[in-house]
Amino acid sequence: MSRARKRLLVFGGLLLAWLALLRWGNDVAIAFEDDAPSRSHGTPGNGRLENGKRLPSRGDNFRAYSSLGTLIGRNAMHHAVRDSVVDAYAALASSRPDTRYVYAETGWPSGGRFRPHRTHRNGMAVDFHVPVTGADGRSRWLPAYSWNQWGYGLEFDTDGRLGGLRIDFDAIAAHLLALDEAARGHGLRIEVVIFDPPLHAALFAAEGGDRLRQRVRFSPRAAWVRHDEHYHVVFAPAR
Repeated sequence: MSRARKRLLVFGGLLLAWLALLRWGNDVAIAFEDDAPSRSHGTPGNGRLENGKRLPSRGDNFRAYSSLGTLIGRNAMHHAVRDSVVDAYAALASSRPDTRYVYAETGWPSGGRFRPHRTHRNGMAVDFHVPVTGADGRSRWLPAYSWNQWGYGLEFDTDGRLGGLRIDFDAIAAHLLALDEAARGHGLRIEVVIFDPPLHAALFAAEGGDRLRQRVRFSPRAAWVRHDEHYHVVFAPAR
């Protein structure tokens, strides 16, 4: 066998191994997690986490923003938050089976500084990319790639439009209500949601918007970076 062929085989094997690691690495990491409960210390802006648990990379109606991000553990959180997120997606798979949801970054398994974010340090905050529809009105996976900062670089206008994509405000309202319900079942509550204030009116006008406004608190102030392509949800222990 020639050297060129050997090199090609080695390269092909390494490429396949890398692709397999991206596809199943997070699943393997989850399989090796222990059953110890998580412990959250401090605040989202100044805290840490013990025994953080990773979110699954995908489900019937959701997927992660980045296979690389989940591989290295940027999708970890407190176990009760994880269970709330998974339960909410399961409820939505029944009530909105055609809607596609993409979650974004959460934090490290041990919490702490989480660049470039200013928070996400104690396992109690989760970013969710906005669900979107295409020009035909059908749900689409939000395009999250390295060249658009894994979705964080997308810029929607004040009507929730970006090219042929449109923010599905009905789907956001349904998701947040499902999260609120699931969180209550795990001893949590939604403390606050950070979402671009100019988009609040469209969200509250959506199906379920009135109920959402009554049950969930939204920050009225703009964040240090615009939260139009994602909504940042902070959980806290139930009162």
